[in-house]
Amino acid sequence: MYGHQDAGRLPASYPQFFERSAGCHVWDSDGNEYIDLMCSWGPVLLGHQHPKVEEAAAAQRARGDCQNGPGPVMVELAELLVERVRHAEWAMFAKNGTDATTTALMVARAATGRRKFLAARGSYHGSAPWCTPRLDGTTPQDRENIILFEYNDIASVTAAADQAGGDLAGVIVTPFRHDAGFDQELADPGFARALRDLCDRRQAALVLDDIRCGLRLNGGGSWEPIGVDPDLSTWSKAIANGYPLSAVLGNDRFRDGASRLFVTGSFWLSAAAMAASVATLHAHQDEGALSQLEHAGNLLRGGLGEQAAAHGLAIRQTGPVQMPYLTFAADTAYERMSLFAGTALENGVYLHPTHNWFLSAAHADRDIQRALEATDRAFRAVRNQYGPG
Repeated sequence: MYGHQDAGRLPASYPQFFERSAGCHVWDSDGNEYIDLMCSWGPVLLGHQHPKVEEAAAAQRARGDCQNGPGPVMVELAELLVERVRHAEWAMFAKNGTDATTTALMVARAATGRRKFLAARGSYHGSAPWCTPRLDGTTPQDRENIILFEYNDIASVTAAADQAGGDLAGVIVTPFRHDAGFDQELADPGFARALRDLCDRRQAALVLDDIRCGLRLNGGGSWEPIGVDPDLSTWSKAIANGYPLSAVLGNDRFRDGASRLFVTGSFWLSAAAMAASVATLHAHQDEGALSQLEHAGNLLRGGLGEQAAAHGLAIRQTGPVQMPYLTFAADTAYERMSLFAGTALENGVYLHPTHNWFLSAAHADRDIQRALEATDRAFRAVRNQYGPG
């Protein structure tokens, strides 16, 4: 039911409950310690219990957290995000990624007066009825205003936009293709630019779903390096280093649409997570988190490649090194990957067989080397059971 804890996606040996965490280490309720290569499924960017983040959140809690209105820290955080993110001219906050993506669609619809949205087939944008990957509990009407296209295929986007006609409110897209259970696929810069052009020509919103990637790939938005600015972007996961927070950022064209919504949550204005986010954003820049993430990711990817070759196993490593994903070329139903993940777990490394992994700035060289000792044993187990190939 809780997607990440779905027993069907994890080997039976995986722990369901965790007692504590620090840096890039976690301990389950039985006292077993693991190098954490999932980072709470993405929220932990700087490492668990980062001292500056914890200090900021504790100080705000001591003054007040869930109150009759937001704390001044909300304005501080909004100003900091607008300063750091090139396309952003305003910000609004919620708690979860689903809150943010759903709100972004509402903003676009309010601003354009249109209904239809385009989304890539297989992309994950949250668990609301319009986007949840499982249809149980939903109705066909929940999806009737969503038209699907193929990622990195601008012809399919154009066809979907033609289907929407004059009712196209916008396009929502992830910075790269990171569908669970499939090799990751980086965005073709030409595809990103074509999406921007299509939205401009049709006066629709380009929404970049940066929930999973934000701050791991770039501090100002994942498509800034390729020169493509969305109209709206959605953020969560790493934005507050484990504290519950999400954000919608937008440009002035969509400011009025945002101002006319009714969206709320009992805990959306809680101040401690916002203070944690301010501290996270400063530490991300001041401590060189991006360079450390890339260094650790390259060290891990290089080591995994060498180990697989030494054991005669064909693997694929896809996606950015900060968000690695490994598959076996010979797998038909993740049988090798499940054995690999289960053996890594037995040897003190927590990773996932069918979902991308996440690194944090707390992964030092010694942690990556320790993780590689475990993955070497995992590759050996796969070779012993299935042979080379």
